[in-house]
Amino acid sequence: MKLTKLFEMQTELDAFIQKQRVTNENVFQSKGLALLVELAELANETRSFKFWSTKGPSDIEVILEEYVDSIHFLLSLGIELGFEKMTNWPEGKVEGELTELFLKTTESITYFLKELTLESYRNVWVHYGSIADKLGFTHDAIIQAYIMKNEENYKRQKVGY
Repeated sequence: MKLTKLFEMQTELDAFIQKQRVTNENVFQSKGLALLVELAELANETRSFKFWSTKGPSDIEVILEEYVDSIHFLLSLGIELGFEKMTNWPEGKVEGELTELFLKTTESITYFLKELTLESYRNVWVHYGSIADKLGFTHDAIIQAYIMKNEENYKRQKVGY
């Protein structure tokens, strides 16, 4: 899947947010934590780890929206490091059930946040691709959901979210 359009859209959104919210804070660390939080929110919506509950997962639309919330922060972190030249979603597959994939993805993000290399960044994308595969998300569905959420994020910024 081509990532160029998503990186371009995220670059524009980040610039818009930066104009609206001037801060001296280390936004890279904040974005890294936000990525981990969004991954946890995604896991929560799938309910894959909730062995004690009989309630099923959220609607697939809700799960997809949580998924692309993570993609926003993953893109933004890559932009911060100059990795937006990565034009394609990296190839690769991580094996495991969904709960295991969430744990492995958390580990890959934590490693990336310590080792800020293109290789560790690509590895996070591979993990996210494996989660998408397990959830049955197509590239087209991810792109469409990202575009819709990107528009919503602009609206939120305009009303002081």
